Amino acid sequence: MPPRPRTAIVCCAGLWLSACDQGVLDPQGPVAAAERLILLNATAIMSVVVVPVILMTLAFAWWYRASNTRAAYTPDWAYSGKIELVVWAIPAMVVILLAGVTWIGAHQLDPRAKLQASVPPLNVEVVSLDWKWLFIYPDLGVATVNDLVLPTGVPVNFMLTSATVMSAFFVPQLGSQIYTMPGMTTHLNLLADRTGDFAGLSSHFNGNGFSDMHFVARALPPAQFQAWLTRSHAGAALDLSAYERLARSGNLVGTQTYGSIYPKLFERILNTSAPAAVGR
Repeated sequence: MPPRPRTAIVCCAGLWLSACDQGVLDPQGPVAAAERLILLNATAIMSVVVVPVILMTLAFAWWYRASNTRAAYTPDWAYSGKIELVVWAIPAMVVILLAGVTWIGAHQLDPRAKLQASVPPLNVEVVSLDWKWLFIYPDLGVATVNDLVLPTGVPVNFMLTSATVMSAFFVPQLGSQIYTMPGMTTHLNLLADRTGDFAGLSSHFNGNGFSDMHFVARALPPAQFQAWLTRSHAGAALDLSAYERLARSGNLVGTQTYGSIYPKLFERILNTSAPAAVGR
């Protein structure tokens, strides 16, 4: 092969593989791994139809070309029971298999389903703001902005809401996108079984600052997580006035750590952003 085409092929392959890094095809937890398995299984099942159709299209075009005198010309042909059987049976089997994979996967990966682990879960309350993410650790008494710190091997029980517009919480390498909505609470259970920094984002367009609404999920060994927690308690307090400054629309910030939090701040945000009842 000439050097230029070979170089182009290598570059294209490198770009394709780099797209898998830090994405849904590079899972770092059991939920993301299960989601990738569903994606690969669905692709393999659909290939049973897609690949033969592509090959048969090319084969028919070559065989029934004008210059091929061996190809039979049957203008009065109208029906074949064998062809009808193949045309309907194979897609029906594909639909049944895809339905089974989807049904089983949807129940196994229910966002509210608890993850099996030998240690108790870590509770994290998530609030989406314009345009940043607030993470509250109610049992640990700390909070962070755009910096989600997790211990490896520990299931994390997320409770999520929005103080403004609807957003979508998503860490592709850990799995399961889920929406945050004002006045409502959604639940999500994830686990990081490897250390590393994983990109998180809002995958739902929600305003001018949408492109800056991202964060880093840092999975640390338990000992390093405890060291981070000790350092975090030296941070400023997240009282109501600090939260009001943080929640200002368009107030874009980097990462920030709070050493203490206002009692039941998540419930206060949830009730404040809830729409008023009709007739009141």
